Amino acid sequence: MTPIVLIPARMAAARLPGKPLADIAGAPMIVRVLRQALAADMGPVVVAAGDAEIADAVAAAGGRAVLTDPGLPSGSDRILAALAEVDAAGRHDAVINLQGDMPFVAPETLRACVRLLADQPACDIATVVAPEASLADRANPDVVKAVLAMAADGRTGRALYFTRGTLYGEGPVWRHVGIYGYRRAALARFHAAPPSALERREKLEQLRALELGLSIWAAVVAHAPISVDNPADLDQARDFAKGRP
Repeated sequence: MTPIVLIPARMAAARLPGKPLADIAGAPMIVRVLRQALAADMGPVVVAAGDAEIADAVAAAGGRAVLTDPGLPSGSDRILAALAEVDAAGRHDAVINLQGDMPFVAPETLRACVRLLADQPACDIATVVAPEASLADRANPDVVKAVLAMAADGRTGRALYFTRGTLYGEGPVWRHVGIYGYRRAALARFHAAPPSALERREKLEQLRALELGLSIWAAVVAHAPISVDNPADLDQARDFAKGRP
């Protein structure tokens, strides 16, 4: 496969405005995300920036960014706009959508998405899950749970559903990590469709893909990366960064 990594980012985050440029141990968050993606060494990495300040910070760090319309409603809109600019010829058949608020995502987590697309011909969209961090995760609507039909290897599975609701019964509860690897045709099909009924109900756009009949597979990783959504998350990221490069 010939993947490209796209990182959507904009300044107007509802719960933490300006977070792409939030300083984490001397580096803007978006630059830390960029470094992790480059370390995966899978292909080009481009920040789909909704604001000039983000693009400037990426350029100052030696990275590549393209400006996208700040009014675009979602990250998937932003990556499609960037993709049209940086790869109009369609050279890249896999598109990795990495959120711009995961400053310490492991490079291996990104590579896991590409491996799924390569190993599972029926997989349209690859993503990642991690074990629940605590029993409290099961009832927390902010923790998205993935319901998987596990493969024999116990390390990958086909997604049957995603939910914010509580899961009951015996067995692992998989915490969904919002990283996606799309086959290019699947991304175009997903984006062309309107929000679906289940997507609107759960406020989870991956349910649109399932309702369209697209196949989503997930790889299991040991830990969910820190995701910065609010000031408390930012404090956690800054603590985690102490003593790290």
